[in-house]
Amino acid sequence: MVNSSVTAVELAARLSELREREPVGNALLEAAAKGRLSEESLRRMIGTEAHCHTAELAAYGTLLARFPHRPAADLLIRLARLVCDAQPKLRDCARALGMEGDVHAQRWPTEYAAYAFNGTLSWLASQGTQAAFALAGYADMQVYFAGCAEAIRRVQETPLYVPQELLDYYDDEAPDELSQLALDVVQDGLDQGDDPDETVFCARLLEESIGYFWRAAAGTPEALGA
Repeated sequence: MVNSSVTAVELAARLSELREREPVGNALLEAAAKGRLSEESLRRMIGTEAHCHTAELAAYGTLLARFPHRPAADLLIRLARLVCDAQPKLRDCARALGMEGDVHAQRWPTEYAAYAFNGTLSWLASQGTQAAFALAGYADMQVYFAGCAEAIRRVQETPLYVPQELLDYYDDEAPDELSQLALDVVQDGLDQGDDPDETVFCARLLEESIGYFWRAAAGTPEALGA
């Protein structure tokens, strides 16, 4: 067992400092700045998010089996509910963009970047400590929601048609009380001996995988490494 007096708030601050020192980047915002966004980018964003929904629900179920106690179980149930409630709204976005069929059942986009987040989250679900998955979830809420809001703002500044369904879906922020719950779960894990360095490492890894999410959404050759 690792004995440490470090707190969850301190780890969140360490993660924030790392983010400022070594930004992951957002390829979708970069594409927008260069005038390279298209309606295809919006469809790719929706398709990539649908991949994530599937992986998230499986991961939260696995984690709930591993950590079936409070406050971890409370966090996992809330996160799963968040994804479940988002699925019908994402299907509405797909239809508004002319995407046929059930977006959650399709294998597109097909590039590695579209599955990087899924792989990291799945590894965390099977191997991560309680503190690690919770800080990763906290980082996801801090980075992803802010990135989506900025991306939609940038898209609205272009001549692209943006369906109202898309604006409604991404016009959201990470709930403060859910972010606090994630930190509570981190602290509970640390109190039980979870390694703080491993916790930050895993959270940063998930942030980097979100960078791949944006690469997949952008779909530009430079973003995909083509």
